[in-house]
Amino acid sequence: MTRKIELSRKTSETDIVISFNPDGTGRTDISTGVGFFDHMLTAFGRHGLFDLTVKAKGDLHIDAHHTVEDVGILLGQALQAALGDKRGINRFGHAIVPMDEALVEAAVDLSGRAFVVWGVKFERPYIGNMDTQMVEEFFRALAGNGLFNLHVIERAGQNAHHVAEAAFKAVARALRQAVAIDPRAAGEIPSTKGVI
Repeated sequence: MTRKIELSRKTSETDIVISFNPDGTGRTDISTGVGFFDHMLTAFGRHGLFDLTVKAKGDLHIDAHHTVEDVGILLGQALQAALGDKRGINRFGHAIVPMDEALVEAAVDLSGRAFVVWGVKFERPYIGNMDTQMVEEFFRALAGNGLFNLHVIERAGQNAHHVAEAAFKAVARALRQAVAIDPRAAGEIPSTKGVI
């Protein structure tokens, strides 16, 4: 059974097509027009072992906000669709990722309930042409539309690039663990309720 999903989203602000395979090998093809965001999505796919294609056109003459947020919305929807009823998955995932002086911890619960705890601060307002506030907005859109709990906590860090990259890699690693099929689960839904 394949869990590969292709979705598109078109608004007056953005036009996005995403292909997402949680059972991939980390192959990515990313083009959003926001260089640093492309770099982060490439790292996200690679470290999550997700095959990920993102083709986005947005109103970058305004800023990157709509593009980054809408990619998060669509990627969250793709994750939710790929996992279906979540039968047999690990459900929980956790990772701590260092990047030089930065250390970021991420934990996820694919619970069917969206909630984000964000404990990351940046020492400057921009990385390349991307507002650092958009890192949080991306993850809020991802978890909100993927319907999962997400905690991202910065344990150490000074360099904004390092902190952001550690955050993307930590969330990717946590999701990689959570979406994986647990052979001991025998295809059961990982909840005492019998449904997620």
